[in-house]
Amino acid sequence: MAEPMTPEAAWEAVQLARHQDRPQSLDYVAHALPDFLELSGDRLHGDDKAVVGGFATLGTHHIVLIGHQKGHTLKERQERSFGMSRPEGYRKAMRLARLGEKFGLPVVTLVDTPGAYPGKDAEEGGQAGAIARSIETFAGLMVPTVTVIIGEGGSGGALALALADRVLMLENSIYSVISPEGCAALVWRDAAEASRAAAALRVGARGLFELGLVDKVIPEPPGGAHTDHRAMAERVMAEVRLAVEELLRLDARDRLRLRHERYLKMGSYTVVDSR
Repeated sequence: MAEPMTPEAAWEAVQLARHQDRPQSLDYVAHALPDFLELSGDRLHGDDKAVVGGFATLGTHHIVLIGHQKGHTLKERQERSFGMSRPEGYRKAMRLARLGEKFGLPVVTLVDTPGAYPGKDAEEGGQAGAIARSIETFAGLMVPTVTVIIGEGGSGGALALALADRVLMLENSIYSVISPEGCAALVWRDAAEASRAAAALRVGARGLFELGLVDKVIPEPPGGAHTDHRAMAERVMAEVRLAVEELLRLDARDRLRLRHERYLKMGSYTVVDSR
């Protein structure tokens, strides 16, 4: 097992995962899924621009793609709430996932969010319930599901779209139960200890792979994914295609059983008597 990341290395991973020019869901679409057909709205309240999704063709397979979108400019980021979804965003994701199941299409999600939107309107709109129902929906899909953590994977806001048969992570992406700043504020009462918290949380892809929480780490170009959007998009979609084809070879009920077993065993441990 590799040595744990130092606070400095962990914080560098956090900064790369948050880089303003890092490719986001619509960048992957632009470079690797040219026939993407976007669908909008949750058919109940409205359309959350922090989540995008629709139909696409990946190789010879038709898929449903769902992803977070932060935006690159300040104006875009404000319009998309910096990738933090409200309840209608999770409802949109569930609607698209159910369409995938209805038409027998694999569901692919691209995760890049600091977490769920923390505003009063979102809480009053049923944020926690929407996240829980999204997790339930993705847990029960009979079609293949693949998730790629492409940037930040923050807390329940990420998990709502990240419960899948296969979970892949980019080399410099992060995935954690809470942001390093939030953890530092709770544990040490000092957000300045964020780098220390990032190391303790093991937010990096390699550490999570060793823990068995993700299935594969996808290498990034030298300097990070933001240095070559096209190469990163092509590499990610090639890995997604391989995962989809592997999952399609399984019987749907076996796939569902294995998915449930995957998550039920997380957090289990063995007590070793060293006497």
